[in-house]
Amino acid sequence: MAPFASRLEQARRVGAAHPRILVSDLENRLGSSRYTADTLRALRRRFPRLRFVWLMGGDNLVQIPRWERWAQIFKTVPIAVFDRPSYSLRALSGPAARRFSAKRVPVSAARRLAEMKPPAWVFFHTPLDPRSATRIRSEQALASSQTPTEQRHQLSTITPFKPASRLPHSQPEPHPSLLELVLHTLEDGKAEDIVTVDLAGKTTIADQMVIASGRSSRQVLALTEHLEKALSRRKLSVEGKAQADWVLIDAGDVIVHLFRPEVRAYYNLEKMWGEFLPDAEAVLQ
Repeated sequence: MAPFASRLEQARRVGAAHPRILVSDLENRLGSSRYTADTLRALRRRFPRLRFVWLMGGDNLVQIPRWERWAQIFKTVPIAVFDRPSYSLRALSGPAARRFSAKRVPVSAARRLAEMKPPAWVFFHTPLDPRSATRIRSEQALASSQTPTEQRHQLSTITPFKPASRLPHSQPEPHPSLLELVLHTLEDGKAEDIVTVDLAGKTTIADQMVIASGRSSRQVLALTEHLEKALSRRKLSVEGKAQADWVLIDAGDVIVHLFRPEVRAYYNLEKMWGEFLPDAEAVLQ
């Protein structure tokens, strides 16, 4: 990471456009340890009359059980968690969410979160934002290493899947790529509304994302098992299979989202990845 002074200055430049954001180096001046639990305890001790709410992304809700004294964080301040791409299922079914499930606050009551006695937490299903500090640092490093004549990646595109025509019998078919294998497996399983989102150059999570629908949970489950069999030689991460409303299959370079139609319409991943992804040029400026 960049030196503290550099990160502080960058944060102040970003916060300058938002009058309700105050960027502070208080944590550095408190002299507490590097652990969040210690920082929060020091803040509460120094400002006993102020109400604090801890803000974090769904990715941190997944990994917070690995933090030092993580349960103490929940018991120190109310927490607001914001959805992040591909983390919803893992976040809401993970150890932290399960342990404090009885203390989860409905979104309709979130305005009073700061006044609630911890533990109290809320999960916001907000428009998904794929930007991350890790990716921005990576892209900045790449930009600084490129010469002016080098070309940058094009924007993501969303492409409806159309079955490819077969080659003449006299020509042997080439070995299918991972994406082709996924698409044809879904087609074979009668998946509906198959689209491909090109992520190359936009994010480090994968090169392509495939989104498809099953008419029911039963078909979503069948499509999942069909893909697992077709990709059995690869290391897969599968989430959501038990409910089969939204199944995420991470095959490395390709991520597959399988939905029931109404769940797909609610999350609308095509719109998020098609419109909300920041332009690569804008991120690097």
